[in-house]
Amino acid sequence: MSDSEGAVDPSQIGETDAPPVEEKPYKLLFEANRCFGAGKCAEVSDNWEMDIESGMAQPRTYFFGEDDLEHNVAAAEACPAKKGDGCIHVVDRRTNEELAPDPHGDGTVSVDW
Repeated sequence: MSDSEGAVDPSQIGETDAPPVEEKPYKLLFEANRCFGAGKCAEVSDNWEMDIESGMAQPRTYFFGEDDLEHNVAAAEACPAKKGDGCIHVVDRRTNEELAPDPHGDGTVSVDW
């Protein structure tokens, strides 16, 4: 989960309690501390909702299959946080590649922890 210097490998976050990869091959990494409540994610994805009390977004589930991939990718791409790179990341658990927003264009996970 971390390298020799103590850095967390974001692709391993949540894996200890995750459903089997075969059932739910995709997951979300959500940088909630970067969310400023724009609501773009909730506009394009049924998986995202705005919390009335905090004013922030939250996913209904972090792990999902092919049927929910398109709208979760849309949510990640619509998120304006982090200077447009977004704070929602869709990761393929089979390859540990970031599918969206992928600001680096190389599939590396772009969380900013």
